[in-house]
Amino acid sequence: MEVKGICQAHSLLYEAYAMSLVAGGKLVEAHEIFQLGISKNAEPLDRLKKMHGMFLNHLAAVAQNAAADPKSDMSSRSLNQQPTLVNPWSMPTIDDLLKKMDTNIRKYNGYCRSSKVYSGKVSLSSLKNSSRNKIVELGGCKYQIKGCSGLGGFAQVYKAYDDSNPDDVLALKIQKPAFPWEFYMYRQLDKRIPDVERSSFGFAHKVHIFADLSVLVCDYLSHGTLQDAINSNLVTHKLMEEVLCIYYTIEMLRMLETLHSVGIIHGDFKPDNLLVRYAREELTEASFITRSGPWRDQGLCLVDWGRGIDLSLFPADTRFIGDCRTSGFRCVEMQDNQPWKYQVDTYGLCVIVHMMLHGSYMTIEKKVNPDGSYHYGPKLPFKRYWNSDLWKPLFSQLLNMRSNGSDVQLLRSLRESFESYLHDNPNLIKTLKHSLAKQKACLCSA
Repeated sequence: MEVKGICQAHSLLYEAYAMSLVAGGKLVEAHEIFQLGISKNAEPLDRLKKMHGMFLNHLAAVAQNAAADPKSDMSSRSLNQQPTLVNPWSMPTIDDLLKKMDTNIRKYNGYCRSSKVYSGKVSLSSLKNSSRNKIVELGGCKYQIKGCSGLGGFAQVYKAYDDSNPDDVLALKIQKPAFPWEFYMYRQLDKRIPDVERSSFGFAHKVHIFADLSVLVCDYLSHGTLQDAINSNLVTHKLMEEVLCIYYTIEMLRMLETLHSVGIIHGDFKPDNLLVRYAREELTEASFITRSGPWRDQGLCLVDWGRGIDLSLFPADTRFIGDCRTSGFRCVEMQDNQPWKYQVDTYGLCVIVHMMLHGSYMTIEKKVNPDGSYHYGPKLPFKRYWNSDLWKPLFSQLLNMRSNGSDVQLLRSLRESFESYLHDNPNLIKTLKHSLAKQKACLCSA
């Protein structure tokens, strides 16, 4: 019901959801659900807050009893023998990290904070209904709103002209309550991602933090998302050409290889968050191999860093718990109630590849090996005319990452296998060039 948006204005949904999580021992997730309902002002709100308070009192009592009982599973002695388990998306975790880093964050270029509520002439909450050409003033800058680009449960994204200049287009992400974490993640990208790869990840110019909301000012890309590219084939009852699937798989593998090598996890890796980039100049086959010239401007751009995880903020042995609650993108470990780390991203990559190839979300099945062990794989078989030698290792290895150690070498190895296939078949690069041009014409006309 929560995923499908049913009864989200009723507190009973969040009470029942939280209590079912408590019954299953998922206390952190239950706390998150209470917070979600309160943030949405679910009615009756007073009852929901009262129930949340009772839950917190119960949680405090459990923790106190566990600390006092040396035999308890929750005692500090038992906890110290296990890897650190953290829900990186819980608001207590994020709030605690932001408080510790507050002094440093305030020094970041583009960070603007006010202790007052937003009081501009244009109500930002009214933009949902009628936004076109309204002028929003923030920090001495004027943004002319040109339309809504996306709506979510906590945020809305608007296309805007900076100072009414149509040649300077930006995206304004309005979030309520205020959420400075995403801006922090963008600045970590600035610090850690090599210049040659930086265009593959979104860029934030500034953030305006108010007592009631925040506005993140980002680059705007006008060519749609990878989800749009997938859908453009489905509406004509076709699937994405395999050469395009191979190309975008290379792009995504390189993205995750780059991110994970610098201690960053995206946490919400799905086609809606991958913007398509097109080169302004004509692509050439010769420069594809070196990924130089126009090919540097071609590809994907990963945005929406609200669920980003900075591994440098946690002990080295940390494993993560918590459920992304995004239908179709819950990694194997989440489905099995096991700790996870990089799998949240690599599973998302597998789902996206499955969507490109099959035109549908991935369903996995557990298969028994001859030695009695098991492995996971997609239920749908590969088409006989696909290059199974590429696709089978991708799914087999990424869906069965038992270790929470670094996956960078695996990602690099998989990427190089896809690249070698294209390099060894020059005619495919020519086909890729024409396919990208055709895709651009389709998406831009839409």
